[in-house]
This record gives sequence, structure tokens and C-alpha cells, in this order.
Amino acid sequence: MTKLNSLCVFCGARTGTDPMHRAAAQRLGTLLGERRIKLIFGAGSIGLMGVVADAALAAGGDAVGVIPHHLNRVELAHDHLTEIHVVNSMHERKHRMFELADAFAILPGGLGTLDETIEIITWRQLRLHHMPVILIDHNGYWRPFIDLVSHVVDHGFADPSASDLFAVVNSVDDVIPAIEALLPVGKPAKPESP
Repeated sequence: MTKLNSLCVFCGARTGTDPMHRAAAQRLGTLLGERRIKLIFGAGSIGLMGVVADAALAAGGDAVGVIPHHLNRVELAHDHLTEIHVVNSMHERKHRMFELADAFAILPGGLGTLDETIEIITWRQLRLHHMPVILIDHNGYWRPFIDLVSHVVDHGFADPSASDLFAVVNSVDDVIPAIEALLPVGKPAKPESP
């Protein structure tokens, strides 16, 4: 694989307190739409999820959402998506997004975003995929997570290579170039299915 066709974006169902996070989500969605990179996301119409999807669609791109039945009432599935997949569980949601994606980018978010991020990094550690995982450390949002990974390594619960399982960028404009530099060449990005 040498070309990015679809990007799974994990992000919050809220916009948070820093208006710059909303601006970052909007910029990422616009970049995806302009470059015709399909957005894969949690299908919500609210929070940063809604912002990134609205921007991708407004820029002429495709947005594919995956949402469990039980969250359809809470996160309010987006009405104007290119495709929507309604699944039975959170695990099915993550697995379906995994199947549809070429890479992952993580914007700010809450506990659900943390869950998705840790799981996709763990799947990479287990060699279930070789897809790039990019943390967008906008305004230092992900610094505590990065420090936690270092803490885990320092205490002997992970190898130092754990920090190689994901890359960190500070600007949304650096996401696509970082992913393109990390896309696997000559081997399948998904050798197994989790």
C-alpha cells in the first residue's frame, strides 16, 4: 500500500472547552474532502465527530459512519453520510472501522476515544495490522497519554518500542504527510483480523 484512500478518525462526541479543537477537526475534515480521502468515523452528528464529517462532506469528500444501535439515540447518527453501518456493539463498531480504514488519526476526545486509541495501538503491537496510527497532539492534548506510555515503559510493563506503535504530530496539516510516510510498502497492512 502506498496511497491513502481512507482514514479512520477517532474523536469526541463533544467539542470540548478549547475552540481550537473544533477548528482542528474542521481543518482535518476539509483536507480529507479536498484530497478525496474517505473519512471513516463513529457516525455521530454531534461533537468533533459531527464537525469533521460536516467539513469532509462540504469539501466534496465521502464520510462513512459506523455506529452501534444503542448509541444511535445518544450520538445522533449523522443524516447526510455517504454510508452508514449500524452494528450491534462497540466491539463491532471498532472492528468495522478497522476493516474500512487504511490508517488512523486521533483528535481530542473522551473515554470512548481513549478506548479506541488504546485498542488500535494494542492491535498494532500484536501485529494484527501495520496501519499508521497518528495522535494529533493539538495544543498538547495528548501529552498526558504520551507520558503514560513512557511511564508504562519505564516501569517494565512494555518494551521501549511501544512508543513506535504510533506517531505524534502537532498540526492537522502534518497528518496526511505523516501517514503517507508510514504506509506499509510490500506487506499487507492488515495481515490478520482482530
